[in-house]
Amino acid sequence: MTKKPNIVYILADDMGYGDVLKYNENCKINTVNLDKMCDAGLRFTDAHTTSAVCTPSRYGILTGRYNWRSKLKSEVLGGYSEPLIEEETKTIGQLLQDEGYQTACIGKWHLGMSFAKTDDFVEKPGFKTCNGVDYSAIIEGGPNTRGFDYFYGIAASLDMPPYIYIEDNRFTDQEPFEVTAGIPGRKGAWWRSGPTGKNFVHENVLDDLCDKVLEKIEEYKENPFFIYFPLTAPHGPILPSQEFIGKSNTNFYGDFVLHCDDVVGRVMQKLTELNIADDTILVFTTDNGCSPIADFEELHALGHYPSYVFRGHKADVYEGGHRVPYIIKWPNGIKAGSVTDKTVCLSDFFATVADLLDYQITPSMCVDSFSNLPLWNNEDVNIRESVIHQSCDGSLALRKGDFKLIMCSTGGGWGKVKALEMYEGMPDFQLYNLKDDISERKNLVNEHPEIFDAMKKELIKLVLNGRSTPGEPQHNHGEPIWETAKFLEEGVY
Repeated sequence: MTKKPNIVYILADDMGYGDVLKYNENCKINTVNLDKMCDAGLRFTDAHTTSAVCTPSRYGILTGRYNWRSKLKSEVLGGYSEPLIEEETKTIGQLLQDEGYQTACIGKWHLGMSFAKTDDFVEKPGFKTCNGVDYSAIIEGGPNTRGFDYFYGIAASLDMPPYIYIEDNRFTDQEPFEVTAGIPGRKGAWWRSGPTGKNFVHENVLDDLCDKVLEKIEEYKENPFFIYFPLTAPHGPILPSQEFIGKSNTNFYGDFVLHCDDVVGRVMQKLTELNIADDTILVFTTDNGCSPIADFEELHALGHYPSYVFRGHKADVYEGGHRVPYIIKWPNGIKAGSVTDKTVCLSDFFATVADLLDYQITPSMCVDSFSNLPLWNNEDVNIRESVIHQSCDGSLALRKGDFKLIMCSTGGGWGKVKALEMYEGMPDFQLYNLKDDISERKNLVNEHPEIFDAMKKELIKLVLNGRSTPGEPQHNHGEPIWETAKFLEEGVY
């Protein structure tokens, strides 16, 4: 390789597999820019996040580790939470810094950072505003300490306070703050009450962040760069700009997806204008499936299905929770119009980049990351023997070949209570043959006890071994066995 390629990684927030036209023949949303990416690059049809919710899936992307190897075994962090990525855990940003890249994270972090706090600080439940924060002080443990030379964005989701831009390790505004709490009377435009910076307008955030990304591309263009661009959309609050309202032929959510597609187009246009598109690896994916805030009933009535043919949605361990669109465009390295149905995980990007750059991985690095480089090279090979999924409540599932084992009786997501009532008296676990039953409707757990036993043993081994890649066993952080994974006790002697 004569020149190291630039990397721009765009991570949408809560966008479904079926929200991209190239992934859904009946998609009502004309995602013209994402479709151009597919035509010019490689489209994965069996790609998965490590988790069905925001924080943990981001951990998996940046560290190459399954998220439940961290101290967070379920749910997500809030805007005032402490850092999740361990100081000793290498991130892909740090790898690329080692390789001489300029690195930037612009957008939604949602992996925790340490604000300066007074003694009366208490992290409130429900991700509410917390007192006892010194907004004028330096922020510790943020993106600048986890592999990014530059950071501009927000601490967590756009519906979680504080609503104040952070640049590097400082808030860009100081008290007193206005307190905002959604747009009255507008569907989907809700956010938790919280302090809001003077230059922070929720409706403008997506474009503000894109503007900053374009500035950084211009600034970094002469040398290899890595820009991680985690969008704040189409996660709620659903706030498409005026030019997209009514243009998707669906609802406000569909209009917001169009807005996200436009952001992708702006990035592609900038790379082309600077004549660096051919030398840039452009990635688009999403952190989990679509959220119910999109209003599935309304969308389905219009013939649009964000989860495509898959069962479930964000938070669920079913396919709709973690199977996502995954597109990589790199004219100098990937054949245009390529498609692969090989099973991959977003945690694999770490090892793929290391492989591409001939970077020496140490035993403790990216322990759940398998290089996808053969697939980038259009080789017909299986990369993984298996992949582990996790729901919002911490329940685990193992996919191996055509079979998928789910270690709970429900989807482990937000519909859990209703599902428990619906499935009362049903088996405690689920086994599906995805080749014959992609919608996960026929539970085969009682018909194939031998498959159940073998897959459960493999899952226990992969969890307790501290890694799923070949190499020395490693250490998991936090509780070794958690409430929704009690079956792991069978592997402890």
